[in-house]
Amino acid sequence: QVQLVESGGGLVQAGGSLRLSCAGSGRSFSSYAMDWFRQAPGKEREFVAAIEWHGHRTYYADSVKGRFTISRDNTQNMVYLQMNSLKAEDTAIYYCASGVSIMSPEYWGQGTQVTVSS
Repeated sequence: QVQLVESGGGLVQAGGSLRLSCAGSGRSFSSYAMDWFRQAPGKEREFVAAIEWHGHRTYYADSVKGRFTISRDNTQNMVYLQMNSLKAEDTAIYYCASGVSIMSPEYWGQGTQVTVSS
């Protein structure tokens, strides 16, 4: 069992930056792949970024590639999403998720709101 808690969301102007954090609990945290998903109002939840359990391989949605960076610290049971050059269309609730493989989440956090004003 893995429990996930996101933090770091907020209101930022277009072009600004935010860093989301996801704190995980459970002895098996470091063995899980980690994902970030987001859901904008009236839209389906979509994949944003993923990182393998060892942290050496990352994956991004085309819409965020070059602007967002996912990283993890297994010694602290933490995953991060650094978001730069934010756009209004990045406004959404951002969810941290974990699973045996990337983009196949088994556990979800409660989400953190990111609002980008244009």
